[in-house]
Amino acid sequence: MHTIPERYDVIVIGVGGVGSSAAYHLAERGLDTLGLERFDVPHAQGSSHGSTRIVRLTQPEDPSYVPLARATFEHWRALERETGRDLLTTTGSVHAAAPDSSFVDDARESLDEHDVAYDDLAGSEVNERFPGYSLPDEYEALFQPDGGYVDCEGAVVAHVEAAHAAGATIRARERVRDWVETNGGRVRIETDKGTYEADDLVVAAGAWTGRLLPSLEKHLTPARRVMAWLQPRRPERFSSRRFPVFSLRGEHGSGYGFPVHDVPGFKFGVEPPPSDGIDPEEMAREPTAADETLHREFAETYFPDGAGPTTGLTTCLITDSADGHFLLGTHPEHGTVHVAAGFSGHGFKFSAVLGAVLADFVVEGDTEHAISRHRIERVFGDE
Repeated sequence: MHTIPERYDVIVIGVGGVGSSAAYHLAERGLDTLGLERFDVPHAQGSSHGSTRIVRLTQPEDPSYVPLARATFEHWRALERETGRDLLTTTGSVHAAAPDSSFVDDARESLDEHDVAYDDLAGSEVNERFPGYSLPDEYEALFQPDGGYVDCEGAVVAHVEAAHAAGATIRARERVRDWVETNGGRVRIETDKGTYEADDLVVAAGAWTGRLLPSLEKHLTPARRVMAWLQPRRPERFSSRRFPVFSLRGEHGSGYGFPVHDVPGFKFGVEPPPSDGIDPEEMAREPTAADETLHREFAETYFPDGAGPTTGLTTCLITDSADGHFLLGTHPEHGTVHVAAGFSGHGFKFSAVLGAVLADFVVEGDTEHAISRHRIERVFGDE
């Protein structure tokens, strides 16, 4: 006896940062929406946890990111108004690097192209203005006052609350086993708990995207990252009022970080040595002594007043794309499948607007948002 599938207008696989946003924006536009999440909502198995995520207008990755960053700030504030939650904290952002790095030059180019205000500072000037920093005097830096951070778990919850209010159904602890396109032009999803059909499918499954869409697997490389929290020796220097978020490319490591928020400790992450990627099902979830040493050495070099006892370590998954830019849009081989993947460690900050981008593709077939650098068609161009 065959089970009759539950029917929806659209199904979203993955209810993390981007998927929760997509579920909200789709439901808000009147579509009967189902979100499927194999873990909890929120959860700590992917890349949408750890208390805070940076938001910034400074975009050394490419000038084309700046309009998308401006749009996501607007969407974060709109979500706060919609849900009554405080999600976005403004601290300003610092981008700093050793003199021989192009990192600051690239950031400056992006800001100048879009007439974004900033201060050009030497390392010594950063230290004087923000005493939690201890950068070498000769380092170069930019301070942009609009940057800050988002409460990442709170953001997922807020998007799901807003999706619920708009009529969406969200099912957690339900694993997708397979999906197929039907003869009727719909999509059928088989999970470990049921069968569902929809006119459109949105895949926002992070490190598991390649398993759901094998044609993308070679373009996506899941990678393990670690976040650390240390007890500041001078806690007054690491409050959100005195310590801007940072991105740093230094001679003794590259990393990013935040003031103290929500949980004890100054939070930061350090880029590990290059690897060939990992299997998300088999990733070593427990941080190691080597992970702790890597992070402590970075903090002791550049933020010594923050390098007190360790208060926390946790792992997360990012998914690198081959060129470092996102994969967004309708899958060229599946006209009813829409994809958000390959965020390369810096996608959460855009998640509030990326949900709207995905809803555009489902409803309108395209988007007016500035995603030219990120269109998914580019990875199929040479095949």
